[in-house]
Amino acid sequence: MSDTVRTVTTSARRRFHGMTLAPVLSLCLAAIAIGGCGGGNDGGQDPEPAKATAPQALRAAGFPKPSNRSMREVLRNMRQGPVLAASVSVLEPGKNRFGFGLFDRGNRQIGDIKVGLYYSRGLDETAHGPVGVSWERLDVEPKFRSKQTVDDPDAARSVYVSDLNLPQPGGYLISAVAELGNRLVATSPTQVTVIKHSKVPGVGDRAIRVHTPTAESAGGNLKSIETRVPPDTMHEVDLADALDRHRPVLLIFSTPSFCKSRVCGPVTDIAEQVKAESGDRMEFIHMEIYRDNDPSKGPRPQFEAWHLPGEPFAFAIDSNGVVAERLEGAFSARELTAAVRKALR
Repeated sequence: MSDTVRTVTTSARRRFHGMTLAPVLSLCLAAIAIGGCGGGNDGGQDPEPAKATAPQALRAAGFPKPSNRSMREVLRNMRQGPVLAASVSVLEPGKNRFGFGLFDRGNRQIGDIKVGLYYSRGLDETAHGPVGVSWERLDVEPKFRSKQTVDDPDAARSVYVSDLNLPQPGGYLISAVAELGNRLVATSPTQVTVIKHSKVPGVGDRAIRVHTPTAESAGGNLKSIETRVPPDTMHEVDLADALDRHRPVLLIFSTPSFCKSRVCGPVTDIAEQVKAESGDRMEFIHMEIYRDNDPSKGPRPQFEAWHLPGEPFAFAIDSNGVVAERLEGAFSARELTAAVRKALR
């Protein structure tokens, strides 16, 4: 791998994947040389939320059908394009929400282009796809934007999302094929690992009952339990108390001031906006990651009790204390609203 590509890959991964306490993904298995990547951008007016492009539409647009060919054969004649940076690390057998960003050689995020995913168990194993992908904006109304998000030019602005059916535990390769400049380009395959059962609570699992700090327990000193500027309003309720009272909860783990991925600020802003839209039907709890908000002191016990490998994570929990939806990494207001609705059913 060239030094240029290695720099882009590492930087993109750090910007998009978040704090990781244990290595879970390795990017770029083969040497690539990224060409110029024009195409979409993340500026301008917010479009309506996009639906995933159907596989039939992707094939009609020239995205190849694997037809029992290997990943190597499917990608062989495509020019290498952007770098894929996954925003998820917890994958289990079955359908998985797979969020990711695409970055060009200048480490700029590429948005709003037609993309399909391909996956296989190895470069010379049968490829599957194309799987439809939607493009989600991370924007909120101005009154919900934090200082961190406004001041950070590298804050995540969008995310690509797909539903990937990875049937068995073990290693997989995932490559994104994108339409840029009226031609198809491919990312170097990204290696991911599907584990039989994650300790991170998923849909259908019971929420882990822990006490979370509140404005009252902090004696009104929000800076001791919050790094967002200005502080959000999601510190009024203790998780253990909400579960005991059978209240639906949206629990988000994030650290806006220290998140290496530049994702935590935007998704915390999104949670604040969705909270305002949800009224009093649900409790919203923001849990910071580090003890005393100091990375040198390690993670808070609540973070460890939930077995999280990184951040951000959001859990929509129903009135029975069961996880109705789990979102990892970057997610949009549309996705979080849908998660909240699942918990309120």
